[in-house]
Amino acid sequence: MPLIDRHTLINQVCPPLDHLLATQLVDEFISAERRFIQRDWEPAELDGGQFCEIAARIIHHVDSGNLGRSKTFDECCNYVESDRNSHLLVPRHNAIHIVKVLRTVYKFRSQRGAVHISPNYGPNHMDARFVIECVRWVMNEALRLFWNGDREVVAKAIRELLQFDVPSIGKFGDVLIVQRTDLLSDEEILVLLHYAGESGFSRSALGRHARIAPASVTRAVQKLSSRDVRQIVLVDGVYRLTDLGSKRIRDELSHKLVI
Repeated sequence: MPLIDRHTLINQVCPPLDHLLATQLVDEFISAERRFIQRDWEPAELDGGQFCEIAARIIHHVDSGNLGRSKTFDECCNYVESDRNSHLLVPRHNAIHIVKVLRTVYKFRSQRGAVHISPNYGPNHMDARFVIECVRWVMNEALRLFWNGDREVVAKAIRELLQFDVPSIGKFGDVLIVQRTDLLSDEEILVLLHYAGESGFSRSALGRHARIAPASVTRAVQKLSSRDVRQIVLVDGVYRLTDLGSKRIRDELSHKLVI
């Protein structure tokens, strides 16, 4: 199974979350992640604000018991923060922490000019990174609080959400394909295993998915698992990325995860 997918995320938090709000939250999260990976800094900041608005409505709904899909950001946050209201989400500090992060991102965007671009303002990597890390934290906290089912599964989902998305991988029916044509053999194997997440791929699955000669797959696997490289490891019949392999993805190959 590849990295945790959109439908799984939504289904595992509904209920208690409203299905429409949960769908909007996941879609905004995926959009923000994808644009950040593509080094499109400005949308990462703008999308962060939309994510915060939806997240605030979700926390308000769970905390108050009242669904308000059109409530403003401030209305939602003010309700959660007020000691005069009754609160369903306990312990209260969980909701308060989330709202504080949401307010920080929302205010930061406005004051940095992400909403009203000034002549001397240019969206940059550091601003976008700050926003995306806050978005990731809120998303992971929502999963921690509202995930239905096995806690090990949600822990796996959170770990995988901390990884990059893989837009360069396409799935067409039962066919999985790396859509870039400029990857070396070992790079294609690493990208596939990054996509596979903690489930990994067997040698036969790598042979099916990698659009390279079988001998090249074998050489790439041998090289990447060798004692001098150690970027992949065979565990229970499947290959997975090691921390060194993940580091190479982040440091050297992140630009090759996009089309």
